[in-house]
Amino acid sequence: MPDRVLIANRGEIAVRIAATLRRLGIESVAVHAPQDAAAPHVAACDHAVALPADEQRSPYLDVDRLVAIARERGCDAVHPGYGFLAERADAARAFVDAGIAWIGPTADAIDLLGDKIASKRTAADADVPVVPGLQGDDVTAEQVRAFADDAGLPLLLKASAGGGGKGMRRVDALAELDGAVGAARREAQAAFGRAELLVERLVEPARHVEVQIAADHHGAVVAIGERECSLQRRHQKLVEESPAPGLGDVLRTRLHEAAVRLATAAGYRNLGTVEFLVGVPDARPGSACDDDATELFFLEMNARLQVEHPVTELVHGLDLVELQLRITDGEPLADAMVASRTDDRGGAGAPRPRGHAIEARICAERIGAGPAGPVFLPATGPVVAYAEPHGPGIRVDSGLAAGGDVTTAFDPMLLKVVAHGRDRDQALERLRRALDELTILGVQTNAAFLRRLVDRPEVRAGAQTTTLVEALLADEDDAAGLAGPSDAAAAAALRALTAWRRHEEAVRTGDGRTAAFDRPDGWRIGGPASTRLRMLDPDDAAVTVDLRPRADGGSDVAVDGADPVAVGVTGALGPDGVARIEVREGHDAARWTVGRDDDWWWVHGPDGTWSWRDMPETTAGTGVGSGSLEAPLPGVVIAVRAAVGDAVTAGTVIVVLESMKMELEVVAPTDGVVGEVDVAVGDHVKRGQVLAAVQEEESA
Repeated sequence: MPDRVLIANRGEIAVRIAATLRRLGIESVAVHAPQDAAAPHVAACDHAVALPADEQRSPYLDVDRLVAIARERGCDAVHPGYGFLAERADAARAFVDAGIAWIGPTADAIDLLGDKIASKRTAADADVPVVPGLQGDDVTAEQVRAFADDAGLPLLLKASAGGGGKGMRRVDALAELDGAVGAARREAQAAFGRAELLVERLVEPARHVEVQIAADHHGAVVAIGERECSLQRRHQKLVEESPAPGLGDVLRTRLHEAAVRLATAAGYRNLGTVEFLVGVPDARPGSACDDDATELFFLEMNARLQVEHPVTELVHGLDLVELQLRITDGEPLADAMVASRTDDRGGAGAPRPRGHAIEARICAERIGAGPAGPVFLPATGPVVAYAEPHGPGIRVDSGLAAGGDVTTAFDPMLLKVVAHGRDRDQALERLRRALDELTILGVQTNAAFLRRLVDRPEVRAGAQTTTLVEALLADEDDAAGLAGPSDAAAAAALRALTAWRRHEEAVRTGDGRTAAFDRPDGWRIGGPASTRLRMLDPDDAAVTVDLRPRADGGSDVAVDGADPVAVGVTGALGPDGVARIEVREGHDAARWTVGRDDDWWWVHGPDGTWSWRDMPETTAGTGVGSGSLEAPLPGVVIAVRAAVGDAVTAGTVIVVLESMKMELEVVAPTDGVVGEVDVAVGDHVKRGQVLAAVQEEESA
């Protein structure tokens, strides 16, 4: 086993690796970018080294510097985690050449399996079915068009290098082809440094099921269960679980055997994940999958530890990071797995699954209101408050802490909430409760969205497919139910916030009177007049709240003209500036957390997290005119598609932004003429900054 390990990563995975190293008595060395100096992964390690700022690329990608740090700090091994360097063969070679063990597969395996085209060829040679598609080192738009004419639509474009949904585009119409090829190439180049693409027939409806494999340096390869990863949006996994529901023994055996054949053919070492598309019989989501006729296609192999590895750890009773260390150290797989067990399961080989585990990926994400439905955007902001859920079967892998900042510099995933239960129903219920309890103020996340998603009847029934989330979001009613809480829940949050504001101001003034809520000019016979607050949500939608103090110290609060509700508040402002309060409405009581970030009030309670700000006295002089296109998030301008004077139609792409490794197209809201373009490629823009303006054409 190594004595000192460099963790060449950040965030929750670096914290996770450090925990195993500490348990095993192995020293850990963290690296951190300037903005990560106070990050949890730095505190989790025994030593930390600062990386210099780099405006051109992430400092975590500087292989030469990382190798030098490992040498200087006496590290005899490096763990790349996932993302960043984990799938870069050049990084693996550089560390090995420097005499530093790479905790992961060999560079040759990364080269072979990290290239989707080469890995498909290897799979086919190993008698593993592959999705029909174009073969070759690269594809052009003309070749894609010819393939579409032959195979039909829809098609799927993929970056040949890397994964995680980057550089992936669905093509439903030939008119979309050129734009999709260009966007996929840009994303692939930005994410992986290579722009090669491949094209495949899109298989749907289908499930995304992956098999965890482990292979030692003595030729042994074993499958350690499988994971269901079908709940996705824009090819990004949202929720993963193990075992995969609805698989019979026949299909499960086929999956495991195919994964082992591929890993063996590739000469694989260490941990990896073989991903498959599993056809849904008769296009009936949720129907049983337990026969030899079920379609099964190899997708790709991830030559690293997976984001979703905790569900396998909980179900199989293994520490997969420790297993990686032992395999790297040359231990035979059978011995390494026995030593890496975290419970009392005995016997040789992979421990049999026990119970069920489900993981939700929590990302910094703002769900805004778009003209065609909800819009998902990366979110940024300071972490005003943070509290993790607790309870039986709950695990949280996190790289977040109160007082930190979430920026556009890195991937938006912040943490993972994992629930383990005796069966799937219990695991789902525990996850639902944990997502409700997770409290993050100051930056918006997708936690409430995921809680509503796992409550969907399709998910409860195990009927998820790779297109389920997109189909739900395409339906107006389903999208409204998924994207945001009910109007009643939002109104309850506003009542809690407004009553707390009056309560806190009364406590602060010390005499029971408050400047905002008990004004002298509001006095009336029978009690004070009501105070009206006008507030704006993150989409600048206005809401009005009326509050009238009650003789018992509570308040009557009405939202947007609804009947007033008697609200009572108890609690206090903590030393961290965050209030943890109890709000009573009649016989009902609920706990809420309230915090503030400059102009924004943040509230977390039943059904989610909200933020509002007081409406400014005036909005004149902002410089934002009719038809102005504003940046919906901070980012970098990577393309300007229109010039002043161009005639455009509604939906025409005017500017393309890149933020948190994602592309976002800013489009014309109406038919008209481009009146101004205020940005150029390479400009860094803030949320709300004017990018361009489209003047609506007057009707004749």
